[in-house]
Amino acid sequence: QRENIKGLLKQLNKTLSDYISGQAIECLFVGTFTFLGYLLIGVDYAFLFGVIAGLTNLIPYLGPYLGLAPALIYTFFDSPYKALLCVIVVIVVQQIDGNVIYPNVIGKSLNIHPLTIILILLVAGNLAGILGVFLGVPVYAILRTIIVFIAKIFRQTKQEEREQEFLS
Repeated sequence: QRENIKGLLKQLNKTLSDYISGQAIECLFVGTFTFLGYLLIGVDYAFLFGVIAGLTNLIPYLGPYLGLAPALIYTFFDSPYKALLCVIVVIVVQQIDGNVIYPNVIGKSLNIHPLTIILILLVAGNLAGILGVFLGVPVYAILRTIIVFIAKIFRQTKQEEREQEFLS
């Protein structure tokens, strides 16, 4: 079974690397568009705040707020109106990200339908909270890879048995 296990591990490696690259693209989107939004409203250090928003976006639920905090604190002392605009920028970017970008980017990278990803996030979030949202999609992808691989091995074994019966 060594070759089968090596094949399964190779497929699991590909699944996880596809997930990580999808997450990187998604964080790049959040960082870039947060930066552009901050730049548009005239926030100093918009690039730095955009990078922080992109990096903290890896953390489910709390990430967008943690990414907003430095920009909010900085702009609040400069202009409370600008701080309000920062909140609006982050809300718009997060809505686009959560409803369009994340399901499509992760879905394409893992070959999972975007609606399936949304359902996974809802179910995993209800079952396991923040940890469920964070781990739901990669666990689903890993389980799917294992099940598809086992089904393929099972079909191959059945096919070989039929061929042996036919030759006998």
